Amino acid sequence: MGADLSDVLQTAARLVVGVACTFSGVFLSMTILSPTEAVTLVIALAGPPLVALIGRRSEGVRPFMLCQILLVALATIALWCALGPLSLSAAALGLRVPDLATVAFAAAMTGFFVVVLGPILMRLPAVLGLRGFDDGLRTLARLPVWSLCVAVAVGGIAEEVLYRGVALAILTDAGLGSLAAAARVVSAFAVAHVPLGGIGPALTTAVSGAALTGFYLWHGDLVANMLAHVATDFVGIVLGPLMTRRLGR
Repeated sequence: MGADLSDVLQTAARLVVGVACTFSGVFLSMTILSPTEAVTLVIALAGPPLVALIGRRSEGVRPFMLCQILLVALATIALWCALGPLSLSAAALGLRVPDLATVAFAAAMTGFFVVVLGPILMRLPAVLGLRGFDDGLRTLARLPVWSLCVAVAVGGIAEEVLYRGVALAILTDAGLGSLAAAARVVSAFAVAHVPLGGIGPALTTAVSGAALTGFYLWHGDLVANMLAHVATDFVGIVLGPLMTRRLGR
């Protein structure tokens, strides 16, 4: 038992150190950003964790939906700043008219996440001796299905806009290499999920976030990422609780 606790504490310590180092890089990179770029980056990277903290402290449909509204507001403001004052093009944010390639990329990514990566990541917290997704799924199972569908759509689209779209574009436009910018975005993406499930799920989110970012850097189509993100979350967040409810009857 003592050894297990020690392993958990060591894992947590490594995560904290890694996140601290990564965010120190983000803040250092802000020295080369304009005030508008810095503010937009803070909105994109720090906004979602704050929304997650609000959601963790409240229960029920109304607070849950309030969090979705706040996420939409964050994505809208960040997108307006990027396209307006920062004069970034839609192409720089990965926004383009969807075509057959968009659908193909989205389908392939969804299949990879649901069939290959997802089952592995579901077991990762247990392997590391950390809490997994059970608590979060039980909480979601108490919410109406329609609210989960809204959250899946909002979360998948807003997170892609904030992380892979706006934040990544600002950091690379400021002169950071793609990998350096991606490391900061992925770390912020993982931190935003700590309040929702703890360190275990956040670690798995870091892996899935790295995969989403890698796919995006490869094909450059943010809409494909949105579709894959929404579809994958639908399987895990909507279908999962539905199955839990049926098994509990």
